[in-house]
Amino acid sequence: MTIITADQLACEAKEFLRFKRAMGIPYWRAEFVLDEFVRFVRRHWGDHGKVMLDEVIARWCARGAGRKAVTVANEFGVVRQLCLYRRRRDPSSYVPEHALAPVKESIFLPYIFSHDEVRKILAIAGSHDGRFIWASMLRTLILVLYCTGLRLGEAARLCVADIDLGCGTLTIQRSKGRSRIVPIRADLVAELRGYAVERGRLVRERRQANPARFFLRLDASPLTVPSASNAIRRLLRQLGIKPPDGRIGARPYEFRHAFAVHRLAAWANDGVDIHAKLPSLSAYLGHQNIIGTEVYLKATPQLLELASSRFEQHLRNARPRQ
Repeated sequence: MTIITADQLACEAKEFLRFKRAMGIPYWRAEFVLDEFVRFVRRHWGDHGKVMLDEVIARWCARGAGRKAVTVANEFGVVRQLCLYRRRRDPSSYVPEHALAPVKESIFLPYIFSHDEVRKILAIAGSHDGRFIWASMLRTLILVLYCTGLRLGEAARLCVADIDLGCGTLTIQRSKGRSRIVPIRADLVAELRGYAVERGRLVRERRQANPARFFLRLDASPLTVPSASNAIRRLLRQLGIKPPDGRIGARPYEFRHAFAVHRLAAWANDGVDIHAKLPSLSAYLGHQNIIGTEVYLKATPQLLELASSRFEQHLRNARPRQ
């Protein structure tokens, strides 16, 4: 039996976050979950009221009817990590079983852009005329997203110093707790060189010192992730790929999914062993392990059709001759 108070939990949550960040893990979303967890305890038992930890966690997971199972499981995972941290100090401290919130995977299916849709998105981005979002910057950003599979935040936060056009590499600084170097093709290097020239002209016109960030708005201020996300969503709505309102439909993140699926499809067309290539794709995308990359092998029509045709060919070759 483990007895806790809200004040005690708040102190331990801060220690836990310091511990994680000392290992290079930002844990920003987890901090939000832990703050909510502590507020939940304060609301029901006060600052100093003693309560059993297992009861608190059970009621925390059961709160709010209609919450998505994957959301409950993700929040539960953060609280369970806190409990494991507490057990380092007290081996008898309560740690909930995974069965309390067993769903670990979302059933959400991403929207995979076709090659034709990507071309249309790039065309409309190239003619965009916004108050702060300008055509060349927006088109180049989308090219980077599609050609590298970077997360939107990783691309938007690229600095000039992170881009080596001579070597053809992008350095992604401290994303998901790790940095990585992303090689890029010569055609993308050429596109980035063209944007860099226009960017330099913009900075001179605004009479500003050269900003650190590579992607800039029309006033030469750094592009923010919300600003980039909103601009891309507007393009998707203009093309009818996303409904006129609401959160449903294709998202800016789909460029990452499209990159991965199109890369796998290209390997499959070339007769390459996809499973042997997964570790390379995993490292390129910045996944912590190959499990995060295997999600792209799920049933997308393009990959299913390729798998079916390859299996049919295999059966033909394996059939004994009469």
